Amino acid sequence: MQKSYAIYIMTNTSNNVLYTGVTSNLKKRIYEHKNKIVKGFTEKYNIDKLVYYEIFDSSLNAIIREKQIKAGSRSRKIKLIEDMNKNWKDLYCEL
Repeated sequence: MQKSYAIYIMTNTSNNVLYTGVTSNLKKRIYEHKNKIVKGFTEKYNIDKLVYYEIFDSSLNAIIREKQIKAGSRSRKIKLIEDMNKNWKDLYCEL
């Protein structure tokens, strides 16, 4: 079984703070954010809604993509989200 990797963007209830991350277990990682198991930025800003993700076969490709997204402007991140998830719904239940 080949391992997969994901980059993801999360936000808070009012959609005004964005967080971009990378993980080898998307469902587990989002669960950790939602339940405040992960201390730091996402806990501080109450980030608990998955609004965007991409899946990769390679950790290197996922990390490269994460860096591209993080280097982009807020408006580019918003466009990415809205191209996949126009209504900014929480995608966690679809994982």
